[in-house]
Amino acid sequence: EIGDRKALSWPRHLGFAAGRPEDGLCIAFGWEATGHIWRAYDEARRAGRALAHLTDALARIRPGAKINVMAHSLGARVVLSALPDMAPRALHRAVLMTPAELTSRSCSGLQSPAGRGAEFLNITSRENDLFDFLFEGLLAPHRPGERSLGQGSAAPGGNWLDLQIDHSETLDGLRKLGHRIAPATRRVCHWSPYLRPGMFGLYRAFLRDDLPLEALRSCLPAGPSPRWSRLLAPPRVSLPLPFAGKTPS
Repeated sequence: EIGDRKALSWPRHLGFAAGRPEDGLCIAFGWEATGHIWRAYDEARRAGRALAHLTDALARIRPGAKINVMAHSLGARVVLSALPDMAPRALHRAVLMTPAELTSRSCSGLQSPAGRGAEFLNITSRENDLFDFLFEGLLAPHRPGERSLGQGSAAPGGNWLDLQIDHSETLDGLRKLGHRIAPATRRVCHWSPYLRPGMFGLYRAFLRDDLPLEALRSCLPAGPSPRWSRLLAPPRVSLPLPFAGKTPS
């Protein structure tokens, strides 16, 4: 974590650093994401097939073990691409942080037996609007209605929950559940879902089954903030009032 504020140890922050058997097994799944966006997008699909094979191997080695995944950006496409090749109920829970995948292309995975048998926590933020916009323009330039999953699901509900972490009502609801998440301080940030203080405590609770999806759903606002509402909001500048100051004696 030295020298790069984005280089956090996810296993350590998820509670796997102690090496205790009761904490479970944490596997870092790496894949080739270098080069231009179109190459990385295609590689994510191929990596998804490899991830599906890995879950098959884990199921043989540890029958009955619950397999959870946590992914950011194009890593979410890896997870969603893996679902059609996974066995039914191979995946227990998934955290997708500002996922870089198109809603239309996620349907086959989410409607597969593995997709219907898992629960998904989709972390969104208006801080990511610019990245979603660029992703949509590069991957679906001739389909103006196409959206990134980073903007939320086209049909949320059931086993899927969108969680907008720069919404004040969302933060209030999470606080009532015992999870204090630091407020957003940037207009644009792609890494907020894992850099924001308090997020890993939420992820640990969700992935370890200490936080039911319905408990989260019950304390959230009715809908997300409008797109671009953060980027286009007027600046918050505190100016002293002309009459403020020491009261004359």
